[in-house]
Amino acid sequence: MDKIKVIGGKTLKGSVKISGAKNSAVALIPASILAESPVTIEGLPEISDVEILKKLLEEIGGVVHLEDQDITIDPSMMTSMPLPNGKVKKLRASYYLMGAMLGRFKKAVIGLPGGCHLGPRPIDQHIKGFEALGAKVTNEQGAIYLRADELKGARIYLDVVSVGATINIMLAAVRAKGKTVIENAAKEPEIIDVATLLTNMGAKIKGAGTDIIRIEGVDHLHGCRHTIIPDRIEAGTYMILASAMGRGVLVDNVIPYHLESLIAKLREMGVSVETSDDQVYISKAKKLVAADIKTLVYPGFPTDLQQPMTALLTNAEGTSVVTDTIYSARFKHIDELRRMNANIKVEGRSAIITGPVQLNGAKVKATDLRAGASLLIAGLMARGLTEITGVEHIDRGYSHVVEKLQGLGANVWRETLTEEEMEQVKNS
Repeated sequence: MDKIKVIGGKTLKGSVKISGAKNSAVALIPASILAESPVTIEGLPEISDVEILKKLLEEIGGVVHLEDQDITIDPSMMTSMPLPNGKVKKLRASYYLMGAMLGRFKKAVIGLPGGCHLGPRPIDQHIKGFEALGAKVTNEQGAIYLRADELKGARIYLDVVSVGATINIMLAAVRAKGKTVIENAAKEPEIIDVATLLTNMGAKIKGAGTDIIRIEGVDHLHGCRHTIIPDRIEAGTYMILASAMGRGVLVDNVIPYHLESLIAKLREMGVSVETSDDQVYISKAKKLVAADIKTLVYPGFPTDLQQPMTALLTNAEGTSVVTDTIYSARFKHIDELRRMNANIKVEGRSAIITGPVQLNGAKVKATDLRAGASLLIAGLMARGLTEITGVEHIDRGYSHVVEKLQGLGANVWRETLTEEEMEQVKNS
């Protein structure tokens, strides 16, 4: 286990290249199960979630070659091997194996997924979709069992807008018989990315990126080559830290259209943001002003940027209110920011931030992926040394984060925890 140390106050400048989208990668890799010949996905982020998915596909008989940012998956010898425990517990997106294996084999046994602990994130809408397609779904000893003699297209209305359920139902429906219509579907760019891969494999999908997706089932899907979209959440994180400590930072390999809600909010706070086709240039504001933020499904403000943004708002003049309508428990980073002198209180689903304050370095713990990003930003802003444990959460979603920050001039490095420190972390 590692920890990250940051000495704050350093000016950041230069450029940083954004990796492929983590939230696409964790769905694109399971989608390859549906093909009958090799699938190559280019531009993947070098993160632990990708490594875990590689090993899971190998467990069910896939031949997987991962080199740097490219993965080639030969699914031809895969079987519907049960995956009740083990690695599936390590990431939330393991649930995409349900839809992919159900579509390919008409059965699957998948352990209940793990990942970040952000409060209730039920998979009831996923199950509703699978059952509508003709699957029998049971929960037996902590694993989800899916069985179907045949999958048949259906009209499915999602009670809540869910990225995971939208993608999972798409994965199962592309090899079902007949037509499936998903209503009240999520519109995130990652859904379009997955639909593009499936279409390149021979699927018939219309409407991805709108609230109604239509799928005509096919009997066979073939391999293809696909390039992943850039990670809008990683891009947003670097834009936020550039707004805090930058003196001219170029964020490269981005799709600015995917970040319109963040760009609008940063400009409202006084940050100079310039965009081009695939780059964003951030100049630090002379003075940051407070802003209110409410997270919403895409194209609203992303919940995954709520925690990084909270760190930035500690340096804004006035009172800001951040409301998370997506995940009720996504405020575990607040206690850690308070250790660093942040003036924040939580009321229900909202965090009330009064600033500006001078953050001070402290020993803090990342409790989830985006909380880790928030603490990194706080550490860059703080006076003195910040020591962050729980780095394994950060590694799930940010490729080469220490090296990228060093490239911008940050005084940041990684150290291995001692046995005594590991014991303290486990008991904390």
